[in-house]
Amino acid sequence: MNAPSNSTAIANPPVSRYTEAVNKGAPATQPDFKKGDGLVPAVVQSADTGEVLMLAYMNREAWERTLRTGKAHYYSRSRGKQWMKGEESGNVQDVVSAALDCDSDTVLLKVKQRGGVTCHTGAETCFTGRDVPLTVTDKEDA
Repeated sequence: MNAPSNSTAIANPPVSRYTEAVNKGAPATQPDFKKGDGLVPAVVQSADTGEVLMLAYMNREAWERTLRTGKAHYYSRSRGKQWMKGEESGNVQDVVSAALDCDSDTVLLKVKQRGGVTCHTGAETCFTGRDVPLTVTDKEDA
Protein backbone atom coordinates (compact mmCIF):
# COMPACT_ATOMS: atom_id res chain seq x y z
CA MET A 1 0.00 0.00 0.00
CA ASN A 2 1.33 3.43 -0.92
CA ALA A 3 1.77 6.05 1.75
CA PRO A 4 -0.30 9.20 1.26
CA SER A 5 1.61 12.04 -0.37
CA ASN A 6 2.06 15.29 1.49
CA SER A 7 3.19 17.16 -1.63
CA THR A 8 0.90 19.42 -3.59
CA ALA A 9 0.71 18.86 -7.34
CA ILE A 10 2.04 21.78 -9.36
CA ALA A 11 0.12 22.59 -12.51
CA ASN A 12 2.08 22.32 -15.73
CA PRO A 13 3.12 25.72 -17.08
CA PRO A 14 1.75 26.71 -20.47
CA VAL A 15 3.87 25.31 -23.29
CA SER A 16 4.24 26.65 -26.82
CA ARG A 17 3.49 24.51 -29.87
CA TYR A 18 7.22 24.59 -30.63
CA THR A 19 8.12 23.23 -27.19
CA GLU A 20 5.41 20.58 -27.44
CA ALA A 21 6.79 19.45 -30.80
CA VAL A 22 10.35 19.28 -29.46
CA ASN A 23 9.23 17.39 -26.37
CA LYS A 24 7.43 14.88 -28.56
CA GLY A 25 10.49 14.56 -30.78
CA ALA A 26 8.76 16.10 -33.79
CA PRO A 27 10.04 19.22 -35.51
CA ALA A 28 7.99 22.41 -35.42
CA THR A 29 6.03 23.06 -38.59
CA GLN A 30 5.24 26.76 -38.12
CA PRO A 31 7.64 29.67 -37.67
CA ASP A 32 7.52 31.52 -34.36
CA PHE A 33 6.20 34.87 -35.59
CA LYS A 34 5.97 36.29 -32.05
CA LYS A 35 9.73 36.76 -31.66
CA GLY A 36 10.06 39.20 -34.56
CA ASP A 37 6.88 41.23 -34.12
CA GLY A 38 5.06 39.12 -36.70
CA LEU A 39 7.97 38.67 -39.11
CA VAL A 40 10.67 36.04 -39.57
CA PRO A 41 13.72 36.29 -41.83
CA ALA A 42 13.72 33.98 -44.84
CA VAL A 43 17.06 32.87 -46.24
CA VAL A 44 16.54 31.98 -49.90
CA GLN A 45 18.91 29.46 -51.43
CA SER A 46 19.22 28.01 -54.93
CA ALA A 47 17.99 24.42 -54.93
CA ASP A 48 20.44 23.72 -57.77
CA THR A 49 23.69 25.29 -56.52
CA GLY A 50 23.18 25.94 -52.80
CA GLU A 51 24.10 29.60 -53.33
CA VAL A 52 22.31 32.12 -51.12
CA LEU A 53 20.16 34.23 -53.43
CA MET A 54 18.55 36.71 -51.07
CA LEU A 55 17.24 37.46 -47.59
CA ALA A 56 13.64 38.52 -47.19
CA TYR A 57 10.99 38.59 -44.47
CA MET A 58 7.80 36.62 -44.13
CA ASN A 59 4.69 37.20 -42.09
CA ARG A 60 2.17 34.44 -41.37
CA GLU A 61 0.21 35.19 -44.56
CA ALA A 62 3.35 35.01 -46.73
CA TRP A 63 4.34 31.71 -45.10
CA GLU A 64 0.90 30.19 -45.64
CA ARG A 65 0.66 31.41 -49.25
CA THR A 66 4.12 30.02 -49.97
CA LEU A 67 3.17 26.59 -48.63
CA ARG A 68 -0.20 26.66 -50.40
CA THR A 69 1.01 27.84 -53.84
CA GLY A 70 4.61 26.60 -54.03
CA LYS A 71 5.64 30.14 -55.06
CA ALA A 72 7.74 32.31 -52.73
CA HIS A 73 5.77 35.09 -51.03
CA TYR A 74 7.30 37.68 -48.73
CA TYR A 75 6.40 40.73 -46.67
CA SER A 76 7.92 44.04 -47.72
CA ARG A 77 8.88 46.07 -44.67
CA SER A 78 9.42 49.22 -46.75
CA ARG A 79 6.10 48.97 -48.62
CA GLY A 80 4.21 47.45 -45.69
CA LYS A 81 2.59 44.77 -47.81
CA GLN A 82 2.68 41.18 -48.96
CA TRP A 83 4.22 40.33 -52.35
CA MET A 84 5.03 37.32 -54.50
CA LYS A 85 8.58 37.18 -55.84
CA GLY A 86 8.40 37.80 -59.57
CA GLU A 87 4.86 39.19 -59.64
CA GLU A 88 6.14 42.23 -61.58
CA SER A 89 9.44 41.01 -63.08
CA GLY A 90 8.40 37.48 -63.98
CA ASN A 91 11.38 36.12 -62.01
CA VAL A 92 9.24 33.81 -59.90
CA GLN A 93 10.74 31.54 -57.26
CA ASP A 94 9.35 28.00 -57.31
CA VAL A 95 9.80 26.57 -53.82
CA VAL A 96 11.39 23.11 -53.72
CA SER A 97 11.60 22.86 -49.92
CA ALA A 98 11.05 24.89 -46.76
CA ALA A 99 12.77 24.38 -43.41
CA LEU A 100 12.84 26.07 -40.02
CA ASP A 101 15.94 26.66 -37.93
CA CYS A 102 16.35 25.14 -34.46
CA ASP A 103 14.47 28.03 -32.80
CA SER A 104 11.73 28.20 -35.44
CA ASP A 105 12.44 31.90 -35.93
CA THR A 106 14.15 31.72 -39.35
CA VAL A 107 12.95 30.12 -42.57
CA LEU A 108 15.15 28.52 -45.21
CA LEU A 109 13.59 28.27 -48.67
CA LYS A 110 15.28 26.27 -51.40
CA VAL A 111 14.00 27.56 -54.73
CA LYS A 112 14.26 27.21 -58.48
CA GLN A 113 14.75 30.78 -59.66
CA ARG A 114 12.99 31.48 -62.94
CA GLY A 115 14.70 33.89 -65.32
CA GLY A 116 18.10 33.56 -63.62
CA VAL A 117 17.67 36.91 -61.87
CA THR A 118 16.91 37.24 -58.17
CA CYS A 119 17.76 40.84 -57.31
CA HIS A 120 15.74 43.90 -58.28
CA THR A 121 19.02 45.32 -59.66
CA GLY A 122 19.07 42.59 -62.31
CA ALA A 123 21.82 40.57 -60.61
CA GLU A 124 21.77 36.82 -60.22
CA THR A 125 21.76 37.20 -56.40
CA CYS A 126 21.21 40.09 -54.03
CA PHE A 127 24.82 39.59 -52.92
CA THR A 128 26.47 39.71 -56.37
CA GLY A 129 29.30 42.25 -56.37
CA ARG A 130 28.62 43.23 -52.77
CA ASP A 131 31.69 41.70 -51.11
CA VAL A 132 33.00 43.68 -48.15
CA PRO A 133 36.78 43.64 -47.58
CA LEU A 134 37.67 41.82 -44.39
CA THR A 135 40.53 43.42 -42.49
CA VAL A 136 41.52 41.42 -39.45
CA THR A 137 43.39 43.71 -37.06
CA ASP A 138 42.82 41.95 -33.76
CA LYS A 139 44.92 38.79 -34.04
CA GLU A 140 44.28 38.00 -30.36
CA ASP A 141 40.67 36.96 -31.00
CA ALA A 142 41.43 35.27 -34.33
